[in-house]
Amino acid sequence: MKKRLLSLTLATVMAISMAGCRGAEPAATTAAPAADATTAAEAADTKAEEGDSAETDAAEPAGDFKIGIITGTASQGDEEITQANKMKEKYGDLIVTSTYPDNFTTETETVISNTVAMASDPAVKAIIWCQAIPGTAAAIDKVRETRPDMIFIVGTPGEDPGVINPKADIVLQVDEPGCGIVIPPQAAKQGAKTMIHYSFPRHMSYALIVARHENLKKYCAENGIELVDVTAPDPTGDSGITGAQQFILEDVPRQIEKYGKDTVFFTTNCGMQEPLIRSVFENGAIYSLQCCPSPFHAFPAALNIDMAGHEADVDYMMEQLQAKVTEADMGGRVSTWGVPCNMLFISAGVEYAKKVLEGETDGVVLDEELLRSTVQDCAEEFTPGAQMTLDYYVDDDGNAKENHFLVMSDFVTFE
Repeated sequence: MKKRLLSLTLATVMAISMAGCRGAEPAATTAAPAADATTAAEAADTKAEEGDSAETDAAEPAGDFKIGIITGTASQGDEEITQANKMKEKYGDLIVTSTYPDNFTTETETVISNTVAMASDPAVKAIIWCQAIPGTAAAIDKVRETRPDMIFIVGTPGEDPGVINPKADIVLQVDEPGCGIVIPPQAAKQGAKTMIHYSFPRHMSYALIVARHENLKKYCAENGIELVDVTAPDPTGDSGITGAQQFILEDVPRQIEKYGKDTVFFTTNCGMQEPLIRSVFENGAIYSLQCCPSPFHAFPAALNIDMAGHEADVDYMMEQLQAKVTEADMGGRVSTWGVPCNMLFISAGVEYAKKVLEGETDGVVLDEELLRSTVQDCAEEFTPGAQMTLDYYVDDDGNAKENHFLVMSDFVTFE
């Protein structure tokens, strides 16, 4: 196993996201078409290799290439699409963008066709995908039928490691198991006596969410916190995201009435974060971390923070959050990460792919030292002084998957 190069900021952390969100949850919208896509490329040899660390040959160094970015729509993936647009602003025509449908669980064919459309432009040499919702692996397979040379860097996968690892060249993900270790002591410092864990059977079938939950149980017990599991409606079910959000709005006050205000709330789902944060603030409870850690994730909408002109401004966001915490007299009871994880994965994915395509990796896709330094550099662009920890994902048999990196940062607590 290669030597880890980044400093460890959380000494107790083992190894992760938040796939926790598992991609944007569905609403009734349609997908946007792939940008700058042309007709299908000429057929090439089908990729045969299916190893865990897919080291496809990099494209010939040249400036004549494009990098694609696939995200959710603005209605469900605001951070991701914002960062995709920021990269487009930075690099112009070098970047092409597309979205997957909000109803991705029932529109897998659209997920695949949008990806194939993007890859049909022969100038597109790499595709960055965040969140890598279910259907990503199938889309990669389809593209590889005609573009075996395509580089895929995926962030926040919604498919289990055994599915996505053999398909993508590089996987970046919040350290979900590690978050299960660090959230309970953080919550204890914030005064928590009880933790309410909202999820549903679909999410609780995902390996890393289950691993995080097991760690939450263990470390809540060690920190004197009672863990209470509450089954919420699945946003992909009949009641949709609206029904799931309404459940949260109604249930949080019930739980606080039962367990008191020294209750920390956590949900595995992106779409539930906004009503959860709003209810926590309205009722004076505790909030330690989102499923996809970020100062931008759900806080602006939940707390009516005007982000116009500050869409990726971490300093502004932190100032606004501190003001809202002070206003609500909740000092010490609200925290998050200072680095927006999904925005980081898109930024780092683009910057790293650009380096690969410009020949900085000597013909291989995965140059671990360069990847780690790129992630660190991009994190510091969001939050100066940030220190990121990257660890390999290790499967149930103890095998480290050296193309799958679990990413961790430290908490910022608002006083």
